[in-house]
Amino acid sequence: MLTVINIVMIIISITLIAVLLMQIKGEGLSGVFGNDNPVYHQRRGLEATLYNVTIALSVLFLVFALISALAPLYFQ
Repeated sequence: MLTVINIVMIIISITLIAVLLMQIKGEGLSGVFGNDNPVYHQRRGLEATLYNVTIALSVLFLVFALISALAPLYFQ
């Protein structure tokens, strides 16, 4: 059981890293260090999809991390 949870966490983490790298690719270094752009920017299309996928993957990773931490207490 723990092996399956660990494998799923590895897959989720690799996917999360890939999605985050795709988001930062278009912004350059100014987005990494805090862009001081006064214009309001609304996410549309692929950018909105990547944003929502990032949130979903991070929540999934958190859930599986909690399950992985609590699993030894319940599956002995």
